[in-house]
Amino acid sequence: MNQESQPGHIDQIKQTNAGVVYRLIDQHGPISRIELSKRAQLAPASITKIVREMLDAHLVQETEFQEPGSRGRPAIGLVLDTDAWHYLAMRIQPGQLTLTLRDLSSRALQEDRLPLPLPLPHDSAQPLLQTLQEQVNAFFVRHQHKLERLTAIAITLPGLLHAPSGVVHRMPGYDVQDMPLGETLAARTGLPVFVQHDISAWTLAEALFGASRGAQDVIQIVIGETVGAGVISAGHLLHKSGRALVEIGHTQIDPYGEQCYCGNHGCLETVASIGSLLQLAAQRLPSQPESVLNHAPLTVQSLCDAAQQGDRLARDVIAGVGHHIGRMLAMMVNIFNPQRILIGSPLNLAGDVLFPAVINTIRQQALPAYSQTLQLTPTAFADPGTLGAAALIKDALYGGTLLVKLLQG
Repeated sequence: MNQESQPGHIDQIKQTNAGVVYRLIDQHGPISRIELSKRAQLAPASITKIVREMLDAHLVQETEFQEPGSRGRPAIGLVLDTDAWHYLAMRIQPGQLTLTLRDLSSRALQEDRLPLPLPLPHDSAQPLLQTLQEQVNAFFVRHQHKLERLTAIAITLPGLLHAPSGVVHRMPGYDVQDMPLGETLAARTGLPVFVQHDISAWTLAEALFGASRGAQDVIQIVIGETVGAGVISAGHLLHKSGRALVEIGHTQIDPYGEQCYCGNHGCLETVASIGSLLQLAAQRLPSQPESVLNHAPLTVQSLCDAAQQGDRLARDVIAGVGHHIGRMLAMMVNIFNPQRILIGSPLNLAGDVLFPAVINTIRQQALPAYSQTLQLTPTAFADPGTLGAAALIKDALYGGTLLVKLLQG
């Protein structure tokens, strides 16, 4: 499980320095030891020691390259050696389990998408934890001819969870109560296991691979069957060692609104989730006989298509969601002062309606100094798949927590 150890002061420094060096080689390789020393702000002797350990562990390799502006002999640079290091990236969703074998460059080598049936009332099906153990074991057996050195397992899923211990307290669609997912799989496989909420992991994936790459302060909001957010602050996922999901979906927008399943009234999720949006559109349809939505099944796709065609009802309900989301984001902008806001949602298909409603509301209600230069963009990944899990591994390498385990063998 992903129980972050508490190393001594010297060990913590070594772990941090190793992670910094690994990150710089990944982002700037091929890179010389001299340039590495400058960028890492570490003494050449420290760079030599760290690099030697990584070379011995086959985590990096040397290569010749021509430095910019140089016409002399090629320099010796460092690049990552990722091919022979594999890990399992998992995504658990209601009804589906995705298992992806990746190498340390995050490249997908094998992916299986499997049904994960939702239990029926009074169903005597086996516990979810047992099913997951069996599926992981079966995946390794099916693809054993492709496996190299397995380094870790990373898992993303919805629900209420505690990332450091890997305990899943609740999960939508399944009878889960305090499921020790991380600890169980770690004991079963002997590998470190990293567990994180899927929205938080998606936020990290966009920061490492996608639309917020290079930005230090980011808010990412996901509008789907639920509404949630992740925050990148000073380049790091906020509260990644605890409950990293920002539960904006259960923040009260209207105290006299519809009761939410959480027990409160007027939560953002009751007016901005996909389900609530389609319900509102269905309620308004009888009074809008001219709407093209009367002539097709009401789905997110048909709603967005209608909005793109100028349908007033479709545009109104999508813009309404945008205003609700914008009000919540305006408060978050005043707190976090982000450079960029990302939206991940099927409603991005009608982004020309959704995005103006969101950004205009933010600029009306947030501090002008914080909101005027704010960038609002869609996520790079409409569906991140297991890239969220890949981001957990990349982050653990950059932070040194997984890297030191690989260096130690």
